[in-house]
Amino acid sequence: MEFIFGTFASDELKVVHHRTARRGVQHGFALSPRDPLPGQPVTLTVQIGTDFTADAVACYYTLDGSPPAGSHGVPTNGQVIRLTQTAIEWDAVAWGYVTRWEGALPAQPEGTVVRYRIGAWADGGAEVFANWPDVQDTAERAAAAFFRGEPAPADPPGDPSRGQTFSVHIDRLEPPDWARRAIIYQVFVDRFYPGNGRGWLQPDSLRGFFGGTLWGVRDKLDYIAELGATCIWLSPTWVSPSHHGYDVVDFARVEPRLGGDEALHALVEAAHARGLRVLLDLVCNHLSHQHPIFQEALHNPASPYRAWFTFDDSPVGYRTFFGVRSMPQLNLAHPEARAWMLDIARYWLREFDVDGYRLDYANGPGPGFWSDFRAACRAVKPDCFCFGEIVDQPSALLPYIGRLDGCLDFHLGEALRKTYAYRTWSEADFERFAARHEAYFAGQGDFLRPTFIDNHDMDRFLFIAGGDKAALRCAAAVQMRLPGPPVIYYGTEVGLTQRQGKGGTLGLESSREPMPWGDQQDADLLAFYRDLIRRRQREAPWK
Repeated sequence: MEFIFGTFASDELKVVHHRTARRGVQHGFALSPRDPLPGQPVTLTVQIGTDFTADAVACYYTLDGSPPAGSHGVPTNGQVIRLTQTAIEWDAVAWGYVTRWEGALPAQPEGTVVRYRIGAWADGGAEVFANWPDVQDTAERAAAAFFRGEPAPADPPGDPSRGQTFSVHIDRLEPPDWARRAIIYQVFVDRFYPGNGRGWLQPDSLRGFFGGTLWGVRDKLDYIAELGATCIWLSPTWVSPSHHGYDVVDFARVEPRLGGDEALHALVEAAHARGLRVLLDLVCNHLSHQHPIFQEALHNPASPYRAWFTFDDSPVGYRTFFGVRSMPQLNLAHPEARAWMLDIARYWLREFDVDGYRLDYANGPGPGFWSDFRAACRAVKPDCFCFGEIVDQPSALLPYIGRLDGCLDFHLGEALRKTYAYRTWSEADFERFAARHEAYFAGQGDFLRPTFIDNHDMDRFLFIAGGDKAALRCAAAVQMRLPGPPVIYYGTEVGLTQRQGKGGTLGLESSREPMPWGDQQDADLLAFYRDLIRRRQREAPWK
């Protein structure tokens, strides 16, 4: 398994994840149906872990958007339903029994937002609310320690009385039709093309700035359109101190180094004139520690922004993205922080006419946030496309059905790389996996799974294949026959590779070499990709 599966990167981490998910009170957005339509009742499933005894489980819910509240089955805001125990199951890894409880929320009309909390208690005991313990937080802490070469920390106890407020929107939203047919071209802006007649900068390493700009992307729109791509996914374009942009300092402006607001306006206008859609890469989970909001929260305990983050007794002192001090995590459960981020998403759709978002580390904010996010975005632009990056086991994607339009399919990507690059799988292995993978998601709801064979966080396919372009052609041909929208990482189509692997001194930057142009490109491979894309559009495997 490649390092990209961070919280599952070792057998030990898989066990940590599994055992934590079998503790306390866990709901995990387990709904049936997963994407309820108007007039459909919704069955909730709750798991009581091996370490907790429950004699009663209740769901407190509201229908007016306000936070539900209650205690021991008595609501103080909203209504309540009681759940019934339906099963007792032995879990060999957790080495204990877990119990399953179910209850049904009544059917609601279109446009209703149901917010709910789930509590469980034993006679005379304190009430514990789902999801406790926090599985995602525990898994991230363990993974961060693993990558530092340290033992996994003890599970953080958290506060079982706080729990989580879940939400579900009752609507008829579906992914936009154009996204089903899309060919997505991923552009790492700093490495694509300088534009306006300028040459590349010459930094000391791949961690520096090479001078790619949004003007450069605009200058190469004809190239992207002639390839056959119909949609451009831009790496983050907000103000940031880094070349990658995933640590945002200002969500209100385009990074001047990339051309500023003017360049993005010009790019979107020119792209739309050619029939190309434009997606921004939005990070809602975290921001830069240099962001003024975080700086105020850090240095002023009385700041109203203090609650927008989670300060704790960890070595860093606050919750972050995988323990990275420079990327503090936002507490999007806080109403004002949540509203702020939703306003950001609406702004770029409204003022820049972008066509949607690729959403970085989408499992950080969790499914409930994305219910509100997609509804907010669709209210501004009804055909926008919002898909997430969730690097987790396939079952973890199911709660996002009906909350996002889709998620990147890391497991199909892994299968393609195992088969054609690493050569540890046979083609029969791949076909068996792909058939079962497709069947697993069938009937779960309308959910797109864009496919890829490499990206900015992984070693390039051609590098791990030892430069074998025949293997690349085989993988690309299979990718183009899969139903999910294909993503092409800039340069893959012309033979761009890298100098060393991600495990070397360059780390994640290894696969972010500047785009070759002119005679540096493999013209035969480019022609092959163009033909593949034309064939896909004729055969329409997404239908």
